[in-house]
This record gives sequence, C-alpha cells and structure tokens, in this order.
Amino acid sequence: MSKTNPGNFFEDFQLGREIVHATPRTLTTGDVALYTALTGGRFALASSDEFARALGFPAAPVDDLLAFHVVFGKTVPDVSLNAVANLGYADGRFGAPVYPGDTLRTVSTVIGLKENSNRQTGVVYVRSTGTNQRGEMVVEYVRWVMVRKRDKDSPAPAEVVPDLPRAVSADRLVAPPFESWDATLAGSPHLWDDYQPGERIDHVDGMTIEEAEHAMATRLYQNTAKVHFNQHTEKEGRFGRRLIYGGHIISLARALSFNGLGSAVKLAAINGGRHVAPTFAGDTIYAWSEVLERMEIPGRADVGGLRLRTVALKDEPAGGFAFKDERGEHHPAVVLDFDYTVLMPRRAKTHG
Repeated sequence: MSKTNPGNFFEDFQLGREIVHATPRTLTTGDVALYTALTGGRFALASSDEFARALGFPAAPVDDLLAFHVVFGKTVPDVSLNAVANLGYADGRFGAPVYPGDTLRTVSTVIGLKENSNRQTGVVYVRSTGTNQRGEMVVEYVRWVMVRKRDKDSPAPAEVVPDLPRAVSADRLVAPPFESWDATLAGSPHLWDDYQPGERIDHVDGMTIEEAEHAMATRLYQNTAKVHFNQHTEKEGRFGRRLIYGGHIISLARALSFNGLGSAVKLAAINGGRHVAPTFAGDTIYAWSEVLERMEIPGRADVGGLRLRTVALKDEPAGGFAFKDERGEHHPAVVLDFDYTVLMPRRAKTHG
C-alpha cells in the first residue's frame, strides 16, 4: 500500500463530507516580512503597530490576504491537488484579526458536486473555515474547483449546486474598532464618504512577476498544487510552463489598489471572484477598481463598507478600464475579476 498522498479525485468527494486539513501553521513576523517583499503591500494597518494601536488594535494584524492564502493552502492537498482549475469564490468573510504568533488551521465541508458533460472532470464546491488557536473564525469562504476523475466511467453523484448569495450583506460583516484615524499616515485623504457607486479608479502602477517570486509566494502558503512548481511536468501540459497561483494575482491587485484606495485598510468579505485567464512569469499586472456599493454597517458610525470590483490585467495599462465586450466576453488582457468588500473610516469620526 502506497504511503504517499495522490490527492482526491472527483469520485472521492461525497456531499456533506468534512475534511480536517493537516499541518496547522503558526504565523510569524518573518512570514509578514516575506509577504510584504513579495507583494509590496502598503496599507498602514498591517504595516505599523503604532497606527494599529491608534485604531484600537493591540498591534498590527497580519495582512488579511496572507491569512487567506495560508488557510487556502491547507486545503490544496485534499481538495485541489488534482484540479484542472480553481473556478471561483463566494460568500467569504474575514473574522478575528490574525497576529504573529497565532496558529491557523482549516476545515472544509463538501457542499456541492456536479459532473461535467465530458465525464472526465467534475466540479466540487467546498466551504472552508480557518480558525485560530482559540477556535475563532479568521476567514471562511466557498470555492468551487474543477477536479479530474480517476475513472471517466465511474458513476456520477447526484448533482447538487449550492445556492450562494450574490454578496455578503452588511449585517454579516465583522468590523473591528476604528477609534482614531490619521489620513496623512494612511497615505490617502479619501474616506468612505468620498466614493460613489459607479466610480472607476485606475490604480496606475504595474508590477512585473518574476519566476522566483511567484514560486516563493506559493511555497510561503504551503500550497502544493503541482501546476505551480514542476516545470519538468508542466512543459508537457496545456501551456508548456508553470502557472502562477491565482491567489498571488489577488494579492498583487490588492497591493496595487493602494494608489486610489489607501484608506481601505481592512478586508471584510469576498463576494465573488473568477480567475479569468492564466498568468505566467514575465507578465506585468495592472489593476483598476469599480465601486459597486457603499454599505452602512449597522450600529457603526466610524466605519463603512465599500463593495468593490477589482479587475487585474496582464500587459495592459488599466487606464482604458478593459473588462468585457458587448457580448459579455472578457477582454483578452483580463486575468482576474474580483468582487470584495473593504472597511474604510467614515469622515464624521476621523481625525488628522
């Protein structure tokens, strides 16, 4: 009997199955420094203990997406080791802030299954929850993955596609305190009150992805997906080279969004998302964002929610706001279409 893990194929998933993922991870200041080096994130809350304390946090929390990637990475050996593609995200929420020294673990539940018409693959829907050492939810989300079948002739399970919300409602957002705000130190004078639905923001800057960086980032998250690491096998694959982990593109787009959304210091929700096209080392990523909705958080006058769509492009400056054509097809440069909610201070409660 083999002692190695071949990963789960589509036939191995059953509706309602709970998967406790291995390898809990204690995050350190070293992880934070490396994540900053790989993404260039500049949001003040995750950068400065003193800025965080002024807001009411005990110290600077770990960047929300670093926590997300670590929680996500735990799931890969069990959920997507044999995946063809990660298809989308929905109903994601960020909970308790994560600090260096916290230990994260992940549990997933299978909530949907659908065999594809080619009978060679199927789509698996899972809800994954990351918790800290006190059992507090730090991030939870649904994702769906196209997974290979071991045997194309194996019988298909009953089709179940979960009904997922279009967006996380304001009353489900977890909003920590925003006691005092220094706009100068945050790097932006623009607050929640200054953004309007329909507004589009060109984040201007571009970031070229280096081969070593994307591999190092994926290893940082302990993401074991084969397509990101093994050029020996991927040279015979569909693209002839290694793919960049889609989550790294999310992080780069988020880092680029600082120019125009510098006060959006905390992620609150992932409403939906799609990796539209693959990216490779050497591609230069640009990003633009559209304000979809301005959300008041019940009982909170100090902070509001801003629902955004951020679109990442490769080798295409964002000033033209490339997105979809009249047929609804994405522009060839689009690699990410990401719908999420950020927290931003409101003008009535700010200082500085």
